[in-house]
Amino acid sequence: MRRTSTDVNGPEDPPEPRRTGRRDRWAGHREHRRQELIGAAVQALLRHGPAVDMDQVAATAGVSKPVLYRYFADKAQLWLAVSEVVAARVVDAIAPAVAQVREERALVEATIDAYLSVIESEPSLYRFLVHEAGHPGIQQVVTGTSRQVATGLARVIGDRLRSLGLDAGPAEPWACGLVGFVQAVGDWWATHGQPNRREALTDYLTTLLWSGIEGVRRGADLPPELTRAHERIER
Repeated sequence: MRRTSTDVNGPEDPPEPRRTGRRDRWAGHREHRRQELIGAAVQALLRHGPAVDMDQVAATAGVSKPVLYRYFADKAQLWLAVSEVVAARVVDAIAPAVAQVREERALVEATIDAYLSVIESEPSLYRFLVHEAGHPGIQQVVTGTSRQVATGLARVIGDRLRSLGLDAGPAEPWACGLVGFVQAVGDWWATHGQPNRREALTDYLTTLLWSGIEGVRRGADLPPELTRAHERIER
C-alpha cells in the first residue's frame, strides 16, 4: 500500500536517532575545530601582541584565512571568543584564591594578588582585553566577568561579617568596589609595563583598601573579647 503524505512516521522515513547522531557528531567535530582555532588565536596573541591580525592567526593555526571565516563570521567574532577564554582564566585564578582564605585582610590581599598574577603571567592577553574593550561584545564579557568575581567575593565577605556578628549588608557594595578598584589599577599596571613589582603593588592596594574596611569594623559595636581576638591575630 502506498504511503500517503500523512504517514509521516512510515517505514520509508530514515530513523531519527541516526540523523540526530550524525548531526551531533558533526556539531561536536565543528566545536572541537572551533576551539582549536581559538587556541591558535590565543597563541598568536602571545606571539605577536594585541595588534595581531587574521593573517597571523591563520598562520599560527596552519590554515588559510577562508578556513577561519568558516567558523567565525569576522575578526570581531573571533576576538569575542578569545576574550571569553581570557576572562575564564581570570575567574579560574581568583576563585580558588578567595575560597581558601579565612581572615579578612588576607581575603583582600589574595583577591588583589590573584588578579595581578593573571596580568603578570599573560600580559599580552590582558593588554588585548584592554585594547579591545570598546567592542560591545567584549565589554559585556569583561562586565560579566567582573560581576561573577564580585558575586563570589560578596558571598565570602558576607560570611566573614556574619561570623563577627555584623550586618552583612556592606558585602556586595564592598565586593563590587574592590573588583572595580583592582581592575582599574590592573589596567594601569598592564598598560604602563608593570612599573611596580606585583608583590609591592599588592601590598600598596591591600593597605589602602583594608584601612577602610578595618575602620568600619572598629567603628562597629563589637563585643570586647571579639575585638581583642582580632587584634591578637593581626599582631
